[in-house]
Amino acid sequence: MASLRSLSLFSASHSSKTSTTNASIHIPKLPNLRISATKLPKTSTASVKMIEQLCLNQPIINVIPTESPLKSQLHAILEAVADRVEMHNNIRQQRDNWNSLFLNSINLITLTASALAASAPAVGSLGAPLLALKVSSALLFSAATGMLVMVNKIQPSQLAEEQRNAARLFKQLQTQIQSLILDGAPTQMDVDSAMEKVLALDKAYPLPLLGVMLEKFPKTFEPASWWPNSSENYESQTKNENTYLDAKQGRESNGWSDELEAEMREVAEIVKSKDAEDYVRLGNLVLKVNKILATSGPVLSGIAALSSAFVGDWSSAGMAVAAAAGSLAAAVNALEHGGQIGMVFEMYRNTAGFFGLLEESIRGTLEEKEWEKRENGEVFERKVALKLGRSLSQLRQLATKSAAAREEGISMDEFASKLF
Repeated sequence: MASLRSLSLFSASHSSKTSTTNASIHIPKLPNLRISATKLPKTSTASVKMIEQLCLNQPIINVIPTESPLKSQLHAILEAVADRVEMHNNIRQQRDNWNSLFLNSINLITLTASALAASAPAVGSLGAPLLALKVSSALLFSAATGMLVMVNKIQPSQLAEEQRNAARLFKQLQTQIQSLILDGAPTQMDVDSAMEKVLALDKAYPLPLLGVMLEKFPKTFEPASWWPNSSENYESQTKNENTYLDAKQGRESNGWSDELEAEMREVAEIVKSKDAEDYVRLGNLVLKVNKILATSGPVLSGIAALSSAFVGDWSSAGMAVAAAAGSLAAAVNALEHGGQIGMVFEMYRNTAGFFGLLEESIRGTLEEKEWEKRENGEVFERKVALKLGRSLSQLRQLATKSAAAREEGISMDEFASKLF
């Protein structure tokens, strides 16, 4: 029995080893897998050079494309324009403050001096020193007179309006330069034109007061001019106008046609004869009123200063004259600077200049005889309509009405602009 048991254990052990060996030997074959690396896109020579230099810790040279010199010049002009916008805005706020501070201070001084002059006889009758009141009133009136002369000379409200317009026009120029840069193909003429516009605006709206300040009381009203002088001769176009139109009858190119040219000429004539002339008339009227007010204020306060010296000497005459003249001086000052007559004058001056620029733009465009070299006619017509606050149909109706009125020999009763 023992021998049988050992034999069976031997056979079981042998079979177990055999199965283990077979299990270790008979491993299932895996399928053959072919792994193909994806092809990388071809790298440019510049990219390879950049990678090599980065790996070698060398500076990258001639890898990043540089900006064109013309764009660099436009960027420099753009930075200067942005700086000017900020400067004009800051100075405009300062001169607005001047106007309000001087107005309140001068009126307070004038009314205080008037009150002292009016109360001097009553206070003197009570035994108070009359001389102190007379001297105080005279000094206050004299200070108010000096301040009025200075403020009326510089016209702070007009100075603020000048800077306000300058900031607005520089922002327009900033937008134009940004458009040129984004277009991607500026020319030397674009760069020179932008530079000329910056210098023209600097001349039209100077920042300092001493030496270059605009004349606040010119002999005659003149519209503002903030664009470079044009060397184009409009008279030659007018002389050859009929011949030019006859040569192009029936043609249409770049959005232009004979009808559109005739429409633009009518609009330019209306702008010149109606809108611009009306603002010149209003500007001359405001200029005369401002001159009267600027002269009356210091004269009245000066009379009050002299009269206050005789308060209590000639009955109540000195007191009455000083108090009345001082009160009138305060009223005139409030009307001139509180009503910002200088600002109104500058607003009319700039509006007349706007119409002058629009007329010059239209005539300058029409002077170019080759339609292909002009701005697109449809775009130009829409720009003119927007500047005048009209739709395209309204602009065309205006031109038709103007032509009919001229044929009948009557004057137009309608202005071109609906904005101003």
